Amino acid sequence: MSRTRAPLARRIVVVAVVVLIGVPALVVLGLLAWNDTPADQRALLPGVAIDLKTVDTPLGPVQYDMYGTSGPVVLSVHAGLGGADQGRLFAGWLQDDGFRILSPSRPGYLGTPLSSGRTPQEQADLFAALLDELGIEKVGVLAASAGGPVAYTFAARHPDRVWGLVSVGAQSRPKPGPEPGSSARTVFMDTIGDKLVRLTATFSLRSVVTSTLDETSTFTDEQKAQRTDRIMNTPEVRELFAAMLDTTFPYDLRNDGTRNDATQVRTMAPLPLAQITAPVLIVHATQDGDVPFDDGVNAEQQIPGAQHFWMQDDDHLGFWLSPAAPTAQQEARTFLREHAGQ
Repeated sequence: MSRTRAPLARRIVVVAVVVLIGVPALVVLGLLAWNDTPADQRALLPGVAIDLKTVDTPLGPVQYDMYGTSGPVVLSVHAGLGGADQGRLFAGWLQDDGFRILSPSRPGYLGTPLSSGRTPQEQADLFAALLDELGIEKVGVLAASAGGPVAYTFAARHPDRVWGLVSVGAQSRPKPGPEPGSSARTVFMDTIGDKLVRLTATFSLRSVVTSTLDETSTFTDEQKAQRTDRIMNTPEVRELFAAMLDTTFPYDLRNDGTRNDATQVRTMAPLPLAQITAPVLIVHATQDGDVPFDDGVNAEQQIPGAQHFWMQDDDHLGFWLSPAAPTAQQEARTFLREHAGQ
């Protein structure tokens, strides 16, 4: 989830628009009027809930969720089109392991304004300021996808605040590409497309799963069909996928951050990977269609002493959704337990 899901949303919107041809404009107006702003306090999954708060730091406001009251803190750095809710969900597999889980919304996502920090360096310093405000000395870091540049930069700029870092499918290299669009048409499509994707997921989750795999994997058709069947036919995995989808809505509360991420990764200088001194575990899938496997290899080769766990024949979301997810999560869990509090 490192980039906008424009191709996915656009594909679903095209289908929906065909259905809507000839339907009164009242339907479109109804979609525009539909208020889908998420509550600050809500359950993401059974047993996984958030209670969002905002703290003012010297560098700007930061929205965050904190799970747990004791134990080492793991800072969960969310992916693109995410927020504190996604960070909390992505770290849910850790919640019974004695860790506190700190999940901030990066600037431009949900309740953290983009003015609190645009560049990886500014966002890394914002994390340090957040820890100061919360009275937290050191953290482990769990970073996913587009959260990688900020997490790596945080570990390099603030080595005294990080006791360990696990990256999952994280970006580690600049990614040249076109400037993200901001036209009125794009805003309209985001607004309508947002709700159409949600409606499509309600009535045909399988089509959304398939479209997602088109964007997050380099699977063959056979592999895609197998993964789709697993997600749809395994209740806890299907529920997790639906929850992941929910943490990308509504678009308009996440677009500023997502577009900023795209701008930053397009223009950023090489990350200070060689300056990271904390223990690092890099998890990356060999068939990642969103953040190429080479990003994982690049980080592993540049970070002194970095360990790796390559998920063979898996995709961008495999750490959470694949049959190999329990094994990969156990590797990360063991790593964090080993280094917690150092």
